[in-house]
Amino acid sequence: MDFKKISYSELNAKAKEMYNFQKASAKLADYGFTTMWLNNDWQGADFIGVHIDGVTSIRVQLKGRFSFNQKYCGKDIFICFISEDDVYLYPHDEVLDKIEHRISDKTYIKTGAWSAPKLTKQNKELLAKYKL
Repeated sequence: MDFKKISYSELNAKAKEMYNFQKASAKLADYGFTTMWLNNDWQGADFIGVHIDGVTSIRVQLKGRFSFNQKYCGKDIFICFISEDDVYLYPHDEVLDKIEHRISDKTYIKTGAWSAPKLTKQNKELLAKYKL
């Protein structure tokens, strides 16, 4: 068989989601996590990570970029996204508390959702400790 790399930009939305899940899962494996994709969002999570310690588990919402949504508040959700081949995994509420004063734009106030298409230097610094 001749393996040929794919072009991410040519994938449809579902294929991109699965691609990102596989990339994130590979990174989480380096930290002792096994991941399980959930066919239907469960308590806001796209997938669950279970640690080899047998105790720790995380509920993860997979996103295409750095983002927040009020519907995840209080649910102990981690947000995972890939930017420039770097995988970030951050606790939604904890990081929102640090940045909410900077994202008070009209869209966030009206919809309860915010995202950044590109990571600014300031956001990269904020997320540095959450880069896997």
